[in-house]
Amino acid sequence: MTTYEAAGVDIAAGERAVELMKAKVARSRRPEVVDDASGFAGLFDASFLLRYKRPLLATSTDGVGTKVMIAQQYGKHDTIGIDLVGMVLDDLVVCGAEPLFMTDYIACGKVVPERIAEIVGGVAEGCRLAGAALVGGETAEHPGAMGADEYDLAGAGTGVVEAADMLGPDRVRAGDVVLGLASSGVHSNGYSLVRHVVKNAGLSLDDELPELARPLGEELLEPTRIYSLDCLELARSVEVHAYSHITGGGIEGNIARSLPPGLDAVLSRESWTVPAVFQVLAGHGSIEQQAMDRTFNLGVGMAAIVAPEAADAALRLLESRGLPAWVLGEIVPGTGAARYS
Repeated sequence: MTTYEAAGVDIAAGERAVELMKAKVARSRRPEVVDDASGFAGLFDASFLLRYKRPLLATSTDGVGTKVMIAQQYGKHDTIGIDLVGMVLDDLVVCGAEPLFMTDYIACGKVVPERIAEIVGGVAEGCRLAGAALVGGETAEHPGAMGADEYDLAGAGTGVVEAADMLGPDRVRAGDVVLGLASSGVHSNGYSLVRHVVKNAGLSLDDELPELARPLGEELLEPTRIYSLDCLELARSVEVHAYSHITGGGIEGNIARSLPPGLDAVLSRESWTVPAVFQVLAGHGSIEQQAMDRTFNLGVGMAAIVAPEAADAALRLLESRGLPAWVLGEIVPGTGAARYS
């Protein structure tokens, strides 16, 4: 007799995965989360929006890209979900929005309950670090379309910002200071190039290179730093004009997105030391500086553009929160570009 299981879909394994992830998801819960007994939808009490004068909902969706292939190859699945949260919710905070909730989607060749629970546990941990709730998700088994050990994940998040407090290019002024907020590593961009370098250079993820303090695979799977709560607190405490999330396109490309047409950000390469992992990739891959600049964050995961009189207080606050930051550059008259001095 032909069954769904015979076609490669294991419903019982999916149900087991849900049971295993429940406790981890609960750690991301916010008071506004409302239980839906059916489980078909995630519910979030929006009555708190009544305290806003003009609440703007912000939404973002993204995936982790080919970093998942490194996780699959290395057999480490408990942090890739944090990367997903960083890609989704830290985009929301750029406009000043507080992340509220998130949903995730995992497609896989075969549901292995323990592995799915590890992935979703990472998403839940990322949401906790961002102050958001993981209110739902979906795991889909795609036998025949994906290998048994293959998976991909994506997610969507929603946040809110008071219209009068929205950050962005229109607030940026000449004389503002650009702060660099340290990344935790490669984050989740450029992994097609990373994998190309690893393969062509004959490297192994188990390699212990002299430049690195841990195996290459551990270094490449360091989860994306979550900036949401730090950026929200900074905006509440000092005069922040704009943020830039440094993802695909690199430092210059992303900071330029937060500039008005008549102003430039002039940055200093001498203001920070590029982490060793990027030097390893550049060296083993013979990657020119321009390509490194356009592909990787190079140690800057977020940039904050603040009023000049707020710069010192901003740096002190970030230091008190354990987030390394420094003066990366300044805003000057120009054409809306970010460039190095």
